[in-house]
Amino acid sequence: MGFPGEPPRRQPYVQPEASPPAQGEHWFEPAPHGPTPHGPTPHGRGPYGLDPTAAAGPPQPPRPGQHPEQLQQPAQPERRTEQPERRAAQPEQPRQAMWSPYDEGPRSRRPIFIAAGGLGVLVAGGIGLAMLANSDPTSQPSTASPPAKASDAPIPGNPGGKFGFAASRATDRYPLGLKEVFKSRKVTFGGQSYLMTTSRLDKKCKDAVVGAKLQKALTVGKCTQFLRASFRDASGKIIGTVGVANLRTSAAASKVASVGAGKSREEYLKALPGKDKVTKFLGTGEAFAGGWSHGHYAVMVWFQYKDGHLPKKTEVKQLNQAAFGATDATVTPALESRSLTGKRP
Repeated sequence: MGFPGEPPRRQPYVQPEASPPAQGEHWFEPAPHGPTPHGPTPHGRGPYGLDPTAAAGPPQPPRPGQHPEQLQQPAQPERRTEQPERRAAQPEQPRQAMWSPYDEGPRSRRPIFIAAGGLGVLVAGGIGLAMLANSDPTSQPSTASPPAKASDAPIPGNPGGKFGFAASRATDRYPLGLKEVFKSRKVTFGGQSYLMTTSRLDKKCKDAVVGAKLQKALTVGKCTQFLRASFRDASGKIIGTVGVANLRTSAAASKVASVGAGKSREEYLKALPGKDKVTKFLGTGEAFAGGWSHGHYAVMVWFQYKDGHLPKKTEVKQLNQAAFGATDATVTPALESRSLTGKRP
């Protein structure tokens, strides 16, 4: 049964000059007695450099009978004699100090102290975090947690390679699901549409294939599940079954694929007939059959014409296109996801 056909392809941001007078100093104090560099300074100069005796005019000559000592003395400014008394009687109230950024006293250091304090807090916080990060977790008291189940063990890092996690069941241990692989009833690939009519999961993998050698390869390869689904194209003329076997290693999957690609076509995927009036003919007549591996999965196909006639060379290409189209719309995305994550989507 079958024909040689074409083998399936795959392997996919100046301070001021003078400071203000200090407390207790007064700009309007009389100049000290004694000569200055420019000559004698008369007693009692006014606050603006004017001599108060100049306003009384030049000294008058003594009148007859008047002693020179009785000459009228120029009037002294009243506020000059009273000002010291006021200061003695009522001490000047100290002015409230106002902070200035140009002060050189202790207040001018306040922003520096605040900034230094803030920096100290940050440094202390950083040291605390570093000590926490470097602390030995074993010294912290903790309660013992129950041992994790084998199925909940962490997945190892991506092993790399062509198939990543999917290279082995050891890194891709979760079983495949029908809804994971064949999740849509209608699929499209390459501009062609395909309608899924039925699906099935077999835990006895040998029930999903034909041929003693193929059945043995599945058994030796520790096959745990075989998923199949059947499709028809939009015209209803081409029908077929796509299957995927879950084996232990990539080597085992390659072995299964090679056995199913023999020239005699005596080892092949068992077609899965549907209950509809089109795919119910699956398994009768001549077909395009074959397989390939994707990591520890073996992918197999069976495609034929509805009437089962022996396809011509051009028709074999159409069967080939339909088989790869239905597979690339369903199985291939699911297995590529397993290669990347090693988990169910």
